[in-house]
Amino acid sequence: MSYGIEFVPGNLSVKQVVNYCKLAETKDIDYAWITNHYNNRHCYPILGAIAAATTELKVGPGIMNAFTDTPAAMASFICTLNEISDGRAIMGIGPGDLSTLPKLAIDPAKPVARLAEAVTQIKALCAGEEVKKQGLEFFDYDGAKLTGVQLPGKKGIPIYIGAQGPKVLELAGTVGDGALINASNPKDFDVAIPILKAANEKVGKKGFDIGAYTAMSIDMNEKKARNAAKIVAAFIAAGSPPSLLERHGLDLNNVAKIKEALSRFDFKTVGGLVGDGEIDAFTIAGTPDIVKQKCEDLTKSGVTQIIFGSPLGPDMVNSIRLLGKYVV
Repeated sequence: MSYGIEFVPGNLSVKQVVNYCKLAETKDIDYAWITNHYNNRHCYPILGAIAAATTELKVGPGIMNAFTDTPAAMASFICTLNEISDGRAIMGIGPGDLSTLPKLAIDPAKPVARLAEAVTQIKALCAGEEVKKQGLEFFDYDGAKLTGVQLPGKKGIPIYIGAQGPKVLELAGTVGDGALINASNPKDFDVAIPILKAANEKVGKKGFDIGAYTAMSIDMNEKKARNAAKIVAAFIAAGSPPSLLERHGLDLNNVAKIKEALSRFDFKTVGGLVGDGEIDAFTIAGTPDIVKQKCEDLTKSGVTQIIFGSPLGPDMVNSIRLLGKYVV
């Protein structure tokens, strides 16, 4: 089992993210994943700063997409990050946030096919290949090659696929070195992991890393921990399809009310509507003992990397320290 931590550089400054990553490294956390949203601080320079300030932490974007960034640009970036970090770079890439892309005047058509092509081209470019026309639909490069970067060598750079639905899970198990699954509950991994395993077996892939990209909230005070998780649980519930809500036995009418309150930014009402069902379905929240047990439950489901994601808890520094002392 390995452990990662996620930071969203929205309300957090660059210096804060770097300092939190330095603290996480001292708590034996293995990976730092930095989110990529156009409206927040850009993950590229932040990852460079983290790489320069740490010595053991594996660092990478969690996650990029092939709509807002091209495979060539991502390959150049990740090779550069690998050089800065002395070989600690990791790459998270997914089909793209289908709720965000239209705001950027981007038609998110054929996201799985586009992702598949992007991963193929990134791998080829990072291997030093000259990518010539292959009849691809989206990124049919004609003589593209990285000539001014330090290549990672035979080991390559691990590529993790952000996956939710069956098609992307199958793609992740086929072409990825790992998967990043936005889920905190074993019920969701009981559905996802068999798809990954079947894809692994089809191509003879071993050593595949299954990452649980959790919504984490830890505190010595259970009530405080669970309260800190409410808004995150609300957003996840509001964006979940009915089939997922039903899997967790949630009241669809209540979730509809949560969604409506979120649309009005009425977080007071949201806080009153989010109950134990939503919190337990979509987050890991509670005291260190509770969190540790829930992480162990994920391990039993087949998860091999647990990523401590936002909000972490009511006090981020304290949460990192608690995770390091009681969970890792």
